[in-house]
Amino acid sequence: MADFVHLHNHSEYSLLDGLQKIQPMVDYAKSLEMKALAITDHGSMYGVIKFYSACLAADIKPIIGCEVYVAKRSHTDKEAGVDKDFNHLILLAKDETGYKNLMKLVSISHLEGYYYKPRVDLELLEKYHEGLICLSACVNGYATDPLVNGDDKEGEARAEKLNKIFGQDNFYLEIQKHIDVPPQIIANEKLIALSKKLGIPLVATNDNHYTKKDDAEAQEVLLCIQTQLTLLDKNRKLSMVSSPDFYIKSGKEMAELFQDIPEAIENTLKIAERCNVTIEL
Repeated sequence: MADFVHLHNHSEYSLLDGLQKIQPMVDYAKSLEMKALAITDHGSMYGVIKFYSACLAADIKPIIGCEVYVAKRSHTDKEAGVDKDFNHLILLAKDETGYKNLMKLVSISHLEGYYYKPRVDLELLEKYHEGLICLSACVNGYATDPLVNGDDKEGEARAEKLNKIFGQDNFYLEIQKHIDVPPQIIANEKLIALSKKLGIPLVATNDNHYTKKDDAEAQEVLLCIQTQLTLLDKNRKLSMVSSPDFYIKSGKEMAELFQDIPEAIENTLKIAERCNVTIEL
């Protein structure tokens, strides 16, 4: 049995960003003896029902989530040159209320907040937070981004704000360990220190975009299509070939990677236990 649950997981429905198809993804998680698995596509929930059905058939607990885009200002602000930037947050539904609130947030992000990406803001999160668990996401997370860019005071303030919105034990500082991603090293050091200072728990994730390690090159091609670049372009933002670890790692791999912070692994199990969404089909 794998004593770890992947809570940050992109499928093909993270359009032009996630490579892995749902059925093979679930089948591979099953082969690794995973007892639960999350879906957290970028800004959308297109794959939820397909994922939910595939997980049930494989006797895997489906955790329904989304990696939302958070506007720097209001989600309705769309000023050129100002509102193009955004941050990320992972939202996971604990129950039916959380599932409905997640659908509400994603719908509003598309219908009202779309500007380059479908966006929410803190006011919306405050209004529809019930039944949701929030993870701070990757290096571009709402609280993590300022830490990476040297603004520790702002990062701490944002973490406290999110903790207040979602409530103690419903907000986690997310740490990842990817090869050749220097900002992640900075982020982890500061997130661990922030966790001790504020009493906000840590959770370990892997930013899965493809299923197996050998899929890294195909993922690279997909990103080139998205960014309108070629494999020959030296200025690509992130090379999946030089960072070939955005795949579904086994529980053993994750435990070894975070052996210095075992509580971050244990918290994936605690979160999975608390996420119990039943969808009538």
